[in-house]
Amino acid sequence: MTKQEQLHHPEHYDLIITNGLVFSGDDEAPRNACVHIRDGRVSRISPTQLGSASHVIDASGSWVTPGFIDSHTHYDAEALISPGLTESVRHGITTVFIGSCSISMILNDPEDTADMFTRVEAVPREAVLPVLQKQKSWRDVEAYTRFYDQHPTGPNIASYLGHSDLRAAVMGLGRATTQGEVPTETELKQMTGLLESALDHGLLGLSTMTTKWDKIDGDRYRSASLPSTYAHWKEFRALNSVLRERERVHQGAPNIVTKWNTVLFMFESMGLMRKRLKTTLITLMDSKANPGLVGLISNTTRQLNRFFNADFRWQALPNTFEVYADGMDLVVFEEFGSGEAALHLKTEIERNELLSDVNYRRQFRKDYEKKWGGRVWHRDFGDALISGCPDKTLIGRSFGSIALERKLHPADLFLDLVIEYGAKLRWHTVIANHRPHVVEQIVQSPDVIISFSDAGAHLRNMAFYNFGLRLLQIAAVQKPAKLSVQRAVHRLTGELADWFNLDVGHLREGARADIAIIDPAKLHQPLDAYAEAQFDGIDSLQRMVNRPDDCVTHTIINGNIAYEAGRFAGDFGRARNYGCFLRAGEPAPAGYSAGSEARKAPPVETNTSRASVERTAV
Repeated sequence: MTKQEQLHHPEHYDLIITNGLVFSGDDEAPRNACVHIRDGRVSRISPTQLGSASHVIDASGSWVTPGFIDSHTHYDAEALISPGLTESVRHGITTVFIGSCSISMILNDPEDTADMFTRVEAVPREAVLPVLQKQKSWRDVEAYTRFYDQHPTGPNIASYLGHSDLRAAVMGLGRATTQGEVPTETELKQMTGLLESALDHGLLGLSTMTTKWDKIDGDRYRSASLPSTYAHWKEFRALNSVLRERERVHQGAPNIVTKWNTVLFMFESMGLMRKRLKTTLITLMDSKANPGLVGLISNTTRQLNRFFNADFRWQALPNTFEVYADGMDLVVFEEFGSGEAALHLKTEIERNELLSDVNYRRQFRKDYEKKWGGRVWHRDFGDALISGCPDKTLIGRSFGSIALERKLHPADLFLDLVIEYGAKLRWHTVIANHRPHVVEQIVQSPDVIISFSDAGAHLRNMAFYNFGLRLLQIAAVQKPAKLSVQRAVHRLTGELADWFNLDVGHLREGARADIAIIDPAKLHQPLDAYAEAQFDGIDSLQRMVNRPDDCVTHTIINGNIAYEAGRFAGDFGRARNYGCFLRAGEPAPAGYSAGSEARKAPPVETNTSRASVERTAV
């Protein structure tokens, strides 16, 4: 330490991270440095340790990065049930967005809110509704943000206002899901006013949905599509005008089956003789069903942003898009009529009766064999493997090979097994991102944001909680590497924070101390192995998760160690000294008064630790 440094450095810090390779979150080269933290913020980054600290972490051989941002989750329910959101935090994520895809939990009563959320996101309604009835005391944005200001959040949370939530609150859920019903001029003015209020209170923008296969749960309006799918473009344009003027974000989904209204979203983003509109849609993938589409979409988006002054970003994942199902419980069946009819039925008895009907089976085969037209699922049971079944001889085999052996049509074989075994028949297939070189091209595109984990939803269908590590794996392990590690870190942190105008995502002096420490040697192991763990707060539910845990050695939130060496702090998810509610365009708070005590508390094992995980290699 130089004499000048000794004269000017403070004497004591809460936490010092020494000897790590520090990434700033900007697209710049990392440096070996020590990070000094006090009162929830980075006080100093220097070549050597300055002064003493209550806790020192030796990060020799490790990467020290800003905490990752997951900008597309459906943690709305889980944040109430189990606020730590540990399945993301264990993988270095310190900020999550909720309220995605039009279904925020802000403006409606508990029953309407549960009905709009649970079937779409494959989270049990019987678990979500009682939690909302107990905790949801708000019906406006101000009270919603006030609740989260007092909630013991694990990671930081930012939120959209959902278009379906907004539409149902103004029109009523019944009218909002009736074909041909449009808001009156008074109602449309009320909707834009509520959106203005949401932006005034720091929400990110508006989330929408136009894919008709996203259906309502419950008994009152069961199998109606989400309210925003019934909106006309006059309604979209009115809401977009508010977002455009305030320079906030439209997060949405085109009709991912037909895809044609993508053109309208692109047009809305253009800034010709008006402000451009920040627009991000799900999702850019290398689809097995439409293998040539990814190149066309990528090139069109590049030209749109370059020549038409648009600010349009596709959301994309850096990994294979593999989905699992228990029997027929998978959202892709909503994309055709016979699948939708089966998922409309709530009980196994009703569903089995339908699946046994000769006319139904004929229609199901017809839908399965229809290869032309819009679709997401490739509809190939020869490319779907059984991973769990009471008949152990079927495990590891495809439906197609079994059907060939039994001289059955693959669709009939599938229906027979669903009738016989129900939810005990577990199977999986790859929908998209099956070609690594195409994935690498996608994640390098400047017209893409790394997003769409869907964390907190589809609990039995997929697990992409560690998508950030998978991007780092592409940069650090894949050869020849075309994506640098510093660029990958930037894509997961500073790039997202800057685009969404949030005060996180950077590791520099004065910044909020949200940090991930990563062991790069562990990135050489497979990161997509199948694993399950119990859902915190729902004892009867097993969820898909990502393991192993040892890539991230520490996750630090608000200067406090939330996760260390596979364990969570004893008060994590219960104390308010970790994450906060983030408001767009405003400084993120740091240094809660409880923080000093939390730093002294030793980590303890939680029931989502690696000890509770059942691992099964696939």
